[in-house]
Amino acid sequence: MSPQYGNQAEVILLDIEGTTTPVEYVFGVLFPFAHAHVESFLQTHSQDSAVIDDLKQLRQEYEADVAKGLSVPMWEDKSILAAVPYIQNLIAIDRKSTGLKSLQGKIWEQGYRYGTLRSQVFNDVKPAFERWTRAGKRLFIFSSGSIQAQQLLFQNTEMGDLTGFLSGYFDTETGPKKEPDSYHKIAQAIGAPAVNILFISDVTDELRAAQAAGMQTLFSQRPGNHSTDSKGFPAIQDFNSI
Repeated sequence: MSPQYGNQAEVILLDIEGTTTPVEYVFGVLFPFAHAHVESFLQTHSQDSAVIDDLKQLRQEYEADVAKGLSVPMWEDKSILAAVPYIQNLIAIDRKSTGLKSLQGKIWEQGYRYGTLRSQVFNDVKPAFERWTRAGKRLFIFSSGSIQAQQLLFQNTEMGDLTGFLSGYFDTETGPKKEPDSYHKIAQAIGAPAVNILFISDVTDELRAAQAAGMQTLFSQRPGNHSTDSKGFPAIQDFNSI
């Protein structure tokens, strides 16, 4: 009989990539879409204040990279299109950049709106969301992707709109996913003791940070994930045991 996890948790906090959603969808579909469409998106939305704010953050990041002596594509002037090679490089290396993640969310929104994108979740996700909700648990997401991108992903899945099951979302505006303070902030925002929150992720450094903040933790061992080494954390292959 499979062990039952999370029975004492009143809140379940979920990572996305490698936990609810195949890694391949993120790296094989979403990132290439943003890479291919960033130039045309910037051409069309160059006057949008939210896009301008993203670019200001990215410009600061670029200048910091240059000051550190990092090898990055040149952003020779501050014009919109001059930013494209640098942004595409950040997409390629999956930089956990708030400005980049915010901009990517805006690009993906167009793809979802026109039906070009349809997000993938593992088959056990919707039944688990239904089961957990019936049990009175509240569900939240913590991802490096922007809150907009998170909402779009769960709103446009192949299984339908799952956002009705979710009570809230957290991104890097809260803090880095590998820092305990981020999880303290999440517990405070949710209004639940950290010990009553179960965090599930495929990244052990994130689990270690959540554990240090007092949360329960589980390692997600999904097909196609970058690592199968749980480093001592209890591991699950799906949500059926929760």
